[in-house]
Amino acid sequence: MKTLVIGSGGREHALALALSRDPSVSEVHAAPGNPGIAECATLHDVDQMDGSAVADLAESLGADLVVIGPEAPLVAGVADDVRARGISCFGPSRLAAELEGSKAFAKDVMAVAGVPTAMAHVCSTATEIDAALDAFGPPYVVKDDGLAAGKGVVVTHDRAEAAAHAAQCERVVIEEYLDGPEVSLFAITDGSTVYPLQPAQDFKRIFDGDQGANTGGMGAYTPLPWAPEGLVAEVQERVLQPTVDEMARRGSLFAGLLYAGLALTSRGTRVVEFNARFGDPETQALMALLDSPLASLLKAAADGELDQVAPPRWKDGAAVAVVMASAGYPESSSKGDVIVGTETLAEEDDVDVIHAGTALRDRSLVTAGGRVLAVTAVGRDVADARAKAYEGISSVSFEGAQWRTDIAASVAKESLT
Repeated sequence: MKTLVIGSGGREHALALALSRDPSVSEVHAAPGNPGIAECATLHDVDQMDGSAVADLAESLGADLVVIGPEAPLVAGVADDVRARGISCFGPSRLAAELEGSKAFAKDVMAVAGVPTAMAHVCSTATEIDAALDAFGPPYVVKDDGLAAGKGVVVTHDRAEAAAHAAQCERVVIEEYLDGPEVSLFAITDGSTVYPLQPAQDFKRIFDGDQGANTGGMGAYTPLPWAPEGLVAEVQERVLQPTVDEMARRGSLFAGLLYAGLALTSRGTRVVEFNARFGDPETQALMALLDSPLASLLKAAADGELDQVAPPRWKDGAAVAVVMASAGYPESSSKGDVIVGTETLAEEDDVDVIHAGTALRDRSLVTAGGRVLAVTAVGRDVADARAKAYEGISSVSFEGAQWRTDIAASVAKESLT
């Protein structure tokens, strides 16, 4: 099978790497890719937002499967353009991708489908914003209705900060605060059959102890030893399947990756948000533990035949991914800083360096984005995987590098006691 991965971040590197290790895959291509992806795939230059250009590339390569990684091309309808050429494409249509493209749309779908989520008000004026902030009180949860690269949410006790963020958004969703730990649960679906993946947890804040600004994610781990028994089955029954069924009822079949961000609150499981694609950095950890051939799962979902392949299988043990970010992230990012040490980890069986914001300059690997790379390790349990990941981090360096030191720390500590 010939596969083409669209995107250039850590999620796309993790997917391309998993596809390259799939015996059924003969060729892996990526566009536009990054230096890390180039080690497991052939790179091509393409505007990932140009559906015709992506479809032309897939056609010229004779691709059997196109996997669209980022949210922006999905919301723009790139998957529709690829499918119009008769090419299997993993990723929802433009209409279905509105589950991520508009938080107000997602709230409406959840309301009709009976999916448990936070109470919310959709606001577009200052008066509406003030009323919603008054109604819910602190801590305030303010979400940009549109795409914001994982950084469109503010959770704060500071009303002025909440109001300022809301004022920057054309339309905003203000909702009640959900207490309890958060869980990421991905599901592969063809619009009818739904296969949940293994739960994971990511760490959004920039600093240890969940302090500082929200980021796209500074690390992740899987599985979750503390997750309630029956969580996946509950979410399948109350969240994933009803949402997929409601999208089908609306004529916007959702075929691709449905991500449910969950809060395990004192009142039960609630959906924080939906995404229409693999999340980053949870994908790095999940792909490291996936024991099923990835290509057959994705192609079956793309072709409406998911019930004809077996559900995903998982390796024993655990995986931990720790993100190294550039100086200034998330407010800004330093670019062009030389990265050293990644080559020392290339021969480690249990460790992968997943590239995100990297580039080549004068044959040197340099930083090219906020989240630069993720060191991902597998081990016999969370503590073992975490130790290997941080050992890998110690081998890599670049000017101004920052990373959290507490990814999966509490879980690792419990597994050692």
